[in-house]
Amino acid sequence: MVNDTQLAESKAIHRRTGTTFYVATRLLPERVRHATYVLYAFFRVADEIVDDPNGPPPAEQRAQLERLRRGALGGGTDDSVVAAFSDLRAQYDIPDAAVVEFVDAMATDIDTDSYETHDELDEYMGGSAAAVGEMMTAVMQPNDPDIAHPHARRLGEAFQLTNFLRDVREDVVERDRIYLPRTVLEEHDVTAAQIKCFEMDGEFAALMRSELERTERRYREGVAGIKYLPTDCQFPVLLAAVLYADHHRLIRNRSYDVLSATPELSTTRKLSLLARTRWHWLWNKDPEAVFETVSTVAHSPSRHRGPEGATPAR
Repeated sequence: MVNDTQLAESKAIHRRTGTTFYVATRLLPERVRHATYVLYAFFRVADEIVDDPNGPPPAEQRAQLERLRRGALGGGTDDSVVAAFSDLRAQYDIPDAAVVEFVDAMATDIDTDSYETHDELDEYMGGSAAAVGEMMTAVMQPNDPDIAHPHARRLGEAFQLTNFLRDVREDVVERDRIYLPRTVLEEHDVTAAQIKCFEMDGEFAALMRSELERTERRYREGVAGIKYLPTDCQFPVLLAAVLYADHHRLIRNRSYDVLSATPELSTTRKLSLLARTRWHWLWNKDPEAVFETVSTVAHSPSRHRGPEGATPAR
């Protein structure tokens, strides 16, 4: 069982590094909230192994990830967060495959600084985001995991895609990475050199517009599965979707310029979205309907496109 010290350390990591998701996490029932602190802290510990620009050389990063993998799967560890995660994995029957998939994705970041196609990026996100959504769903314990998991994986992907689009500048400055696929850059006549020099123009704006719309389709697929979660988990997950998707409003308001600065939600805006989402949830317990009403995603250009951009049937 996770002890109080491990829980406090995990919560502190979550509060410090995941400010947007932390707002929603605090609204989860205690049985899920405490588990989420541990999950998020474990994800951050793994992420920081490969994201520290002043970190150890690649061989040592791989060795650290291998130690983390063994510890997470019950092989013993002296890291309190990893030990807490290992206990949690056993308690909630989190599949070993999901853990392996996640750690393998982290290892990819050691020597990969760009992706050729959307398919390659999706393969990476299978571990870095979709597996995270699956593990989160496991601790919520839905009645029918087989139905809930695919939607949870989609929502996890949507959150990470939003992070990629919001953090283009930060990923270049701090990690020398570009998560916009090269084929997409070529399609819009944008070069990696242009992005690394932070040169904003109409072509880059068009690229961002297209990628936002692509991401918003995943939000709709993910939100469509919130109704399959336990009742006491639905509103917090819905709020997380509303908060993450609101970064798209910021990006559009900046005319798609994420190269000069990283858009960030203010505390006032987060609280406003919390209040609005809560108000509509009081009157309508349909997650898709509330998301359509509150989120700016519902009013994006992709709402008016053809079959590829159409909203999934409800």
